[in-house]
Amino acid sequence: MITISAAVRRASTVGLALTACLTALPGATAAAAGRDSGAVTAGAGLDRFYHQRLDWRSCVLGPDDATGQELDKAGARCADVTVPLDYADPRGRTLKVAISRLAATDTRHRIGSLLFNPGGPGGPGLGYSPLVRQMMKEAGARYDVIGFDPRFVGRSAQLDCDWPVGSSLFSAGPGRSGFERQVTLQKGLADKCRATNASVLPYVTTRNTARDMDVVRGALGERKVSYLGWSYGTYLGTVYTQMFPGRYDRVVLDGALDPRRYNPRLMRGVERENDQALADWATWAAHRNSVYGLGRTRGQVLTTIDRLVAASARRPLTVGTGADTFRLDDTQVPFVVFAGTADDTDEARAAFGEQLSVLAKAAAGRPTRLSPQFAAMLRGALTGEGSRSGSAQAAILCGDVAVPRSQESYWRDIERSRAEHALFGPLTNNIGPCAFWDRPREKPTQVRHDTPALIVAATGDPRTPYTGSVALHDLLPSSKLLTLKGANRHAIYGQYGNACVDDQVNRYLATGKLPARDRTCVKTSR
Repeated sequence: MITISAAVRRASTVGLALTACLTALPGATAAAAGRDSGAVTAGAGLDRFYHQRLDWRSCVLGPDDATGQELDKAGARCADVTVPLDYADPRGRTLKVAISRLAATDTRHRIGSLLFNPGGPGGPGLGYSPLVRQMMKEAGARYDVIGFDPRFVGRSAQLDCDWPVGSSLFSAGPGRSGFERQVTLQKGLADKCRATNASVLPYVTTRNTARDMDVVRGALGERKVSYLGWSYGTYLGTVYTQMFPGRYDRVVLDGALDPRRYNPRLMRGVERENDQALADWATWAAHRNSVYGLGRTRGQVLTTIDRLVAASARRPLTVGTGADTFRLDDTQVPFVVFAGTADDTDEARAAFGEQLSVLAKAAAGRPTRLSPQFAAMLRGALTGEGSRSGSAQAAILCGDVAVPRSQESYWRDIERSRAEHALFGPLTNNIGPCAFWDRPREKPTQVRHDTPALIVAATGDPRTPYTGSVALHDLLPSSKLLTLKGANRHAIYGQYGNACVDDQVNRYLATGKLPARDRTCVKTSR
């Protein structure tokens, strides 16, 4: 699961706001849509999309729309951008992509429009414009900050296959029986999604989202747009720059993916980083044994976690009370542990400690009470409450790149990885719904155009490993790499509180000048 970090997720529970009053100027020509081999060549059939005039209005959809209310409060305005479902058939079915705009306040020094994507895939971005502007500090006032929900996400014709969001990251468990249960589950999920969404699934892809972004650019009347992406958003940004070279200005990619390794099995290869992040957390928890009771040394804490997984294999752990009661087996407990490794801030580490303490009590047969945060996480992961996020995420990944069909190939990968990574190997190598998906209609995007982007990366990133950012930097010779040493954290800029990183990014956004050389920042105590 590749998403924007906890700071933004916390903000989303409050609901964010924007407001900007602009009218769309005549769009730039649509000819750029055919630059990438395999991209749909633009012509008269797309002109009406690029030159559409947008109807800016309140972002509030109803009395219970907290996100819209916060956007209005911040001064944002919202609009729908009409795009083709299938860019090869621009006269056919269309859909609406929801965007929000927080207008530049320093109009005298306005730079242009900045689009951003918070990750996922499948993460909604419409509501985050005020937070992104806050991250940008003084530079933010010089941009129209454009949030958008990608196609089939949020307000943009939301896809919903009615399945648990955590299902794509369950573990195969310690033995063959757990894996067989996963095969049945994942095939059922794919069949269920296809049964209700077959007509749109072929078009739920990153390449089509990139095409939508260029239509948004045209509808905004911009010759070029700047872009900020976290996690999966770095892949989306890379695809956009390759499909539409010359249509972008300043590009920041935080927690980058190696585009050659992008596929539905993104978590394969992150075992070492997650083992290290978990070990570092175990050291932190051991110093607080009086609070969490998980062990007095790193080794004891890690042993406790192994025992929790083993206990859940014998009998599912029952946690919570009342409506928030959940049973976690040996395919789900590793998911809870995996989710706890993505952030090394004290706040996140404390929440993880509380979660494992609950599991330890459940393993001992004691009653447990869940924090609101833990209960919300489990509802999203194990019930249909997080279905929309999980559905869009799987559909995008499955629609982008094909994966092996052979069930035995997954089992072999699990067994090979288990020897060295007993906890995370069966999770990161597990079979998923994409093994039962229809084949993508387009080939993945190839990096053929240099891009002078600023790439931000943490050396201990447990979701998109540092090696991915280095690889993308190598593919883009004009880019610069901004490294944060010593952080086990996914997504850094604007959220982690590292002044060195934030200042470098905001200087680039303000001036358009990349650092003269690659730069390194150091994690500060928090």
